[in-house]
Amino acid sequence: MSRSILIATGLLAAALCACRQVEYTPRPTIPLVHAIAADSTGPGRLAARAGNGGAEGSIALIGEPEEVIALTRRFLRADSRDNIDGRNLRDSLPDFAGESFDAILDAVNGRYTHFLAEDSALDSLREAAVRNAVFAWDSTSVKSAQDRTARLHKNRSKILIFTSSMQAEYGLFDVDTLQQLCGGRSVLLSPAEVLLDEAFAGGAMQVGVWTSRDVKASEAWQRVFERKAPAGASLAVIAPDAALDIRTELRGFLRQYRATGRPLDVIILDRYNTDLSPLQSELNMIRRAGAEEDAAFDKMLTAGFRFLEPGPAIVDATYRLLRERNLFTHRIANPAVQYFQTEESEDGTPCLVEVGAAFVQRAYVPDQH
Repeated sequence: MSRSILIATGLLAAALCACRQVEYTPRPTIPLVHAIAADSTGPGRLAARAGNGGAEGSIALIGEPEEVIALTRRFLRADSRDNIDGRNLRDSLPDFAGESFDAILDAVNGRYTHFLAEDSALDSLREAAVRNAVFAWDSTSVKSAQDRTARLHKNRSKILIFTSSMQAEYGLFDVDTLQQLCGGRSVLLSPAEVLLDEAFAGGAMQVGVWTSRDVKASEAWQRVFERKAPAGASLAVIAPDAALDIRTELRGFLRQYRATGRPLDVIILDRYNTDLSPLQSELNMIRRAGAEEDAAFDKMLTAGFRFLEPGPAIVDATYRLLRERNLFTHRIANPAVQYFQTEESEDGTPCLVEVGAAFVQRAYVPDQH
């Protein structure tokens, strides 16, 4: 049986408001999905019926804490659209006015790259995606991992955005399978899907992805590319050596890419909170072609070369999707956010705990002083 995940498409006018289905190669669903679906009165199955409430629901951001925090702030500050007709025109009003965001910080699972230790561990990564989706769909959280009987109200989520390209690629198949079995209709977004959609919609054919060694090894980007790439497109997934200066890392990336012998239309940054200023500055220096290596890089970069990063692309894709599917709440209010953290109870059962913004600041945001 074929399964699909709804993904927001990119920039072309014809695809401006499209939310298309992407076919996945059938593969066995993890047992957790069938266990939840088989329990007709269980909270998991009831939660998986989410997505049927139309505009009355939250936008859930799910993943490693630092990535979720960075993307949440991007959503809250977004103001690049006219709130009346959706034009690319700032109007000094939040683009997501009236929307509620549930920032789900997956503290239990930490860095997802540890799931690459062995093949069977990827099933645990998929299980984490399913559990976090059920948390997002649920209408309650707990006050404390030590007392799961004290329940707090939360919004059910109408859109689930997974910040990790690796977890999204391996886990959204199971999440989508679960909601199909249970009658849910929430929209699922993957950063790799969104970014590649935007790259191809903008005419890019020679794509480079800048990621970590672990994510490269997971082949998540390669798998998405194989499903979505137009004929003649090429992909190079590169993990440059870490350096103190991001400009040095950029040159390391370009040296590795140059070995392919292909031109380069776009670099997709599989990382959040990247300051593009030093990258653009280094790119301008390369364009002036002072040194021999710079001249070779300049020849390799196409006239329309650009960087793409997940934050702006996901925000833009979500905005288009909300307009196309009429999912905006149309409430006159600033966007609101509730923070949640996954924790383990004393018996090892994962649970979702509501936490405050002050806690998030202390626990996850580096001190700038």
